[in-house]
This record gives sequence, structure tokens and C-alpha cells, in this order.
Amino acid sequence: MKEDRFGLARQTMAFVLAGGRGSRLKEMTDIRAKPAVYFGGKTRIIDFALSNAVNSGIRRIGVATQYKAHSLIRHIQRGWSFFRAERNESLDILPASQQLDENNWYKGTADAVTQNIKIIEGYGPKYVLILAGDHIYKQDYSLMIEQHVRSGAKVTVGCIAVPRDEARGFGVMAVDENDKILDFVEKPAEPPTMPGDPTKSLASMGIYVFEAEYLYEVLKRDAANPHSSNDFGSDIIPEIVASGGAQAHPFSRSCVMSGLETEPYWRDVGTIDAYWQANIDLTDFKPELDIYATDWPIWTYSELTPPAKFIHNEEGRRGQAVSSMVSGGCIISGSTLYRCLLFTGVRTHSYSQLEGVVALPYAEVGRRAYLKNVVIDRGVKIPPGLIVGEDAKSDAKRFRRSDNGICLITQDMIDKLEG
Repeated sequence: MKEDRFGLARQTMAFVLAGGRGSRLKEMTDIRAKPAVYFGGKTRIIDFALSNAVNSGIRRIGVATQYKAHSLIRHIQRGWSFFRAERNESLDILPASQQLDENNWYKGTADAVTQNIKIIEGYGPKYVLILAGDHIYKQDYSLMIEQHVRSGAKVTVGCIAVPRDEARGFGVMAVDENDKILDFVEKPAEPPTMPGDPTKSLASMGIYVFEAEYLYEVLKRDAANPHSSNDFGSDIIPEIVASGGAQAHPFSRSCVMSGLETEPYWRDVGTIDAYWQANIDLTDFKPELDIYATDWPIWTYSELTPPAKFIHNEEGRRGQAVSSMVSGGCIISGSTLYRCLLFTGVRTHSYSQLEGVVALPYAEVGRRAYLKNVVIDRGVKIPPGLIVGEDAKSDAKRFRRSDNGICLITQDMIDKLEG
């Protein structure tokens, strides 16, 4: 059956929706789209959806971009240029306002696909896999495609079990014992529960499988409807559910647990708190997401950097890191790190102390700084002696402080302090 799944994957084109801003990440998405936000020391968020597709055997991929896409496009060009046309492989970047007319931005998730139907048709896929480009997870899509073909459904929707109280922010479905979707409601006040478990609901992951010809038909009909918001969750999926043609695919059946994972792992890192927590969790002795497993690699653009370096060995001025992840090109100079995740090229200077710090590429921490529970944006220069994490009121005046006490620090915030 593995060969059958591989064959179906080769007949599938993945279409990644990567145009969203992710406004709940506040200043982190002022200059980049949410899928382009850094994650895990080396990767970007979008690398997980793209890697899942490649690892599942899919070799035709389109990425729809819109909001502040330069950082995302540059990353894809640098890190995902290994597709070869002579092997029937391709990765197309599909910016908004290019296909229909110069003023027509993507109006919704469905419209993003509609505007690119001609491009998709040009590759002649039999199936189309719609993906959200802004979640962290490992999944073998070939298993979901196989279920779709076997069931004969018009659409198969990837779903994950979440606590009922948290389901209000998702598209939620009611299913029968055979996973047929009976109802689909976008962000309901009273989410329907799972069969046999009243404490949980089935939330949509924003992953859909269609037969290509049927998808084109549905999208064209939706585009002609002046009352539609041209969105999969609000318009397309509820219509198919009403016709009785929608099937659910529980994430637990196709999640990849290739290393230390013991439970299906899926995260929406769309808030400062969730982003910080998911990154810091990677420093645990047994992290819930194992990014070290080599049988399901997360592909990315990897800069050429020297190894990380730890220098000085004096009392109070010792370069050391405990329960931390430190990327290439970092220099830990006489600093102490605990439960930190440092991206490429971060520099920390003597006598500084960092705890629970997520530092994006090329950030620099000055001497005698004390930082606790912070996210430092790319290239930020923390001035000597800065203290963050001891006085909540002071932190909130100077930086973006979350309800859970996580501070986001950008260069503009630092410049205002020094101005």
C-alpha cells in the first residue's frame, strides 16, 4: 500500500496558502508574513508544510503569497530551489494581483486558488491538496490523500481534537462514527463535540483534499456568487457538507512521530505567548516535537556559518548554556544561558544573563544585560545593562508585554529607549 500512496502523491499538487499577516504576533509580522516568521533555531514556519509535502512524495507545489511577502519569497528562493522540471517537479511562487488584473488581491482563501486555476490546470494534477502555511506539525499527507480516494468523498478535511473551550477560534465539525462530516461551523460560540467525548471538539486544520476537476467546478461557482466571501471555511466546505460529500481525516492517523514524540503534535504559533512557548519547549529534555529525527527532515535554507563558540572561563564571566539550543555562528562571550533558543549569528556579551530567551538571527545582547522570558526580533541590539523580566509595569511601558508576561523586543522599541 505504500507504493499506492506514493503514486497518489505524485498525482497531487499541493497549494500552500501563505498570504496571511498573522496580526496576533504584533510587531513580529510588521515586516514579514506569518509563514515567514522564524521558528526552532533554523527554520521558518512555512518549512513545516513544505517539508511535509516533499516527505509525503508530492513534487508539485504552489505557494500563494500576499502580505509583505519579500522575506518569504527570498527564503523560498534560497532554500527550496532544488526542484527539477526534468523530474516533473516544480515549486511556484504565486503572488496576489498577478493573474486576473492588477487590482485584484486575494479576497479569501478560496479566491487565492481560484485566481491560479489556469496555473494549476497547466500541471494536470488529478488531486489538489490545500494547505495552510502557518502551523507547526509533521504529517504524512499521502495517508490523507489515500483515505480521500478510498472514501469517494468530494472533499476530505484534516482535523484535530482540541478541548471544547479552545474550539471557538476554529472551524469545527460534527462527524458520525464513519468520519462523515454532518455539520461544519466557523468559529462557533457552542462548538459541537466529538462522538464519545463531550470534552473535545474536532477542529479544522485548514487542510483539504479535492479531486482537481471537482475543485475547479466548485471554485468557479463560488467566484460567480456575489454573496460569497470566497473562503474555504466560510463558504466552500459548508456547502459541500450540506450536500453530504465531506469526510473528516483525524490528524492522529497521519501525524509523524519519528523520534521522542508520544502524542500528535500540532501548534498554531499565532500569538506571542504560543510562539515563545513552542520555541522554548524545544529545549526540554524530551521535547513534544523532535526536530532531531532524520527520517522526516524539516527542509529549510541553511546559511553557511561557523560553529557556535563559547568563550571566557572566569567566575561570573563564563560562556555557558544549560538546557538551551544555540545555532551556528553564535558567540556566547562570558554569558550565562538557561532554557534559551538562539538562532543563527546571535552574540551575547560578558556578564549578561539570559533565561527563557528566544533570540532571532543576528540579535546582539550587550554586557550585563538581564533578560527573562523575552523574544528578541532579528538584528536587535540589546543595550548594555538592560533589565527585562523583573518589573512588569516597566516592561509593559517599554516593550510589547503579553498577558502571560512574555516581552517582545524590536529595534524600534530599543531606539525609543535610547532616543
